[in-house]
Order: sequence, then C-alpha cells, then structure tokens
Amino acid sequence: MTITALDKAGGRSEQRQDPGAAPTTHRPGRLRRVSLPYLLLLPALLLELLVHLVPMVIGVVMSFKELTQFHIRDWGAAPWAGLDNYSVTVDFDAPVGEALLRSFVTTCLFTVVCVGLCWLLGTAAAIFLQEAFRGRGLLRTIFLVPYALPVYAAVITWAFMFQRDNGLINHVLHDQLGLTDTPPFWLIGENSFVTLLVVSVWKGWPFAFLIMMAGLQNIPREMYEAAALDGAGVWQQIRRITLPSLRPVNQVLVLVLFLWTFNDFNTPFVLFGKAAPESADLISLHIYQSSFQTWNFGTGAAMSVLLLLFLLVVTGVHLLLTTRGRKATDG
Repeated sequence: MTITALDKAGGRSEQRQDPGAAPTTHRPGRLRRVSLPYLLLLPALLLELLVHLVPMVIGVVMSFKELTQFHIRDWGAAPWAGLDNYSVTVDFDAPVGEALLRSFVTTCLFTVVCVGLCWLLGTAAAIFLQEAFRGRGLLRTIFLVPYALPVYAAVITWAFMFQRDNGLINHVLHDQLGLTDTPPFWLIGENSFVTLLVVSVWKGWPFAFLIMMAGLQNIPREMYEAAALDGAGVWQQIRRITLPSLRPVNQVLVLVLFLWTFNDFNTPFVLFGKAAPESADLISLHIYQSSFQTWNFGTGAAMSVLLLLFLLVVTGVHLLLTTRGRKATDG
C-alpha cells in the first residue's frame, strides 16, 4: 500500500511505501539478473563439453574395448575387453608395463627439475626487475619473448641448434670453447634428457616470471622501507616479506606448471619426432607411441585414463594441503 503526499510549494505528489505493507518485488528483473551470469557462461560450457568432456568419455569407453587396427573403422563394434587393458598396463613385470613405469619415473623426475628451475628463474627475475632502473622495460620484454613465440617455431629452432654436426651448441662448446673432445649427440642418447630440460625451462620460465611479477605488485613498498629502517638486508627482506607474501601465488603457479609440464606433448614430439630416446621418453609421448605406433588404441586409452586419475589425485592433494595451510595461517 502506498501513501500519496502533496508538496505544498510545487504541487508535486510523492508516493511513499506504507511501513506496514508487504515489500513489492520485481520478479522479472530479479530473474534476469540471476540468470544473466549463467546465460553468459552457457557458450563456454557448451564448448567445454564438446572439446573436452565428450572426447574424455569416449576415451574412457575405448579403454574397456579391444580396439586395434582391425576395428579402427568401426570402433564401436570392437570386442569388449573389460579390465584387460588396465591389467596389461599395470603389469610392471611385462614389457608394456615396465616401459610405462620407466616413462612415468622419467616424467616425474623431469617435471620436478623443470618446475623447480622455472620457478627459481621466474622468481629471481621478477624480484630483480622490481626496482626501477634504466632499461627495465626492455629486459621485461626480452624475458617474455620465449613465452610469446609459437611453440613449434621455437622448438624447431632449438632442434637445429642441437644438431651434432652443424648445430650452434656444438659449434660454441666444441669448436669455439673446446670443452668437449668430440661433438656430443644432443638429440639421441643420455644427453636428450638435458636437451629436453633446457628447451622446456627456456619455454616455461617466462610464465613464472610473469605471474610472480604480477604478485609482487600487491606487496606494499612500505613493508620493505620499514624493514630496511630496522636493519633488514636484501635476503632477509626476501625471506621474511617477499616469499611469505607470495605464498598464495606460488601455490597456484606450482600446480599449473606441474600440470603443464607433466602433460607436455608438443616439446618432445617436435624435438625428437615420433620416437623419443629412452632417457627423454615422457609419458605423453609414450602414450602416443603406444596408441599410434602399435595401433593398440585400447591400451593407449587405458594409459590415458590412468594418467588422468594420477593428475586428479595430485591436484586434489595439493588443493587439500594448501586449503588446510591457509586455514591454519588465518586461524
């Protein structure tokens, strides 16, 4: 119920809500405001469903089928294998399981070293470029070049540089500096792990640099000034102020770098081709070889599902630990 009041000076009427009356709700406008975010997210959800979820479900179904080159034209008619593909995959005494386990260990070692180096280089560069000096903008641009370059173009360039006979790396190390007796092989043998690590770190550390540089912008400069007045040196400021303040950023950064590095397929595929050396046999490329080289898509799909489960467990444990740590800190 509304009460109409007359303004004596201007003759205008004003309506006021009766305090005892029920509030008036505008349901159509409220409904539009509530549904608008979901309508805006609907195209992205549909694309996510088509691009990721549907192929993932198909891959899970394929892992339970005896899908080989004989049924590739009509994979739905392939015989049902049950858990046989998973049994072959996790049988570490058999050749298939032993090769998968070796590739998994190699991938874990590679991921830990690569993520650690990317984080260390990115953090050091971000801290170094916090202070204003001549040429800082140019250095920031140069540091971000590897992140901006197309992956295939960058890795192909590195592959040419690591050639044994006419590559730039051997030209500098062997011909110019004389550090090796003979030009080493970088794309085959044991050195391939170092080659893959160098290329991956070069490609990945600018992302860590970018994220850490953005996180450092949120730390007030007054904290460093107060610490300097109290006699704290540079290393004490980094240990007491910078790293604790960047803990939430580091938690997300390390997880993203881990997932990207563990799943990386483009770098080893472009660098080594379809068959990577044993020392650089990452699990993503190993699954590709098991599927498209031996034409055993059922076993390859089972390996992919196991990889997905492993990454989901790692992500869940990471989120659980970081959430508990954040609650303990806040409490």
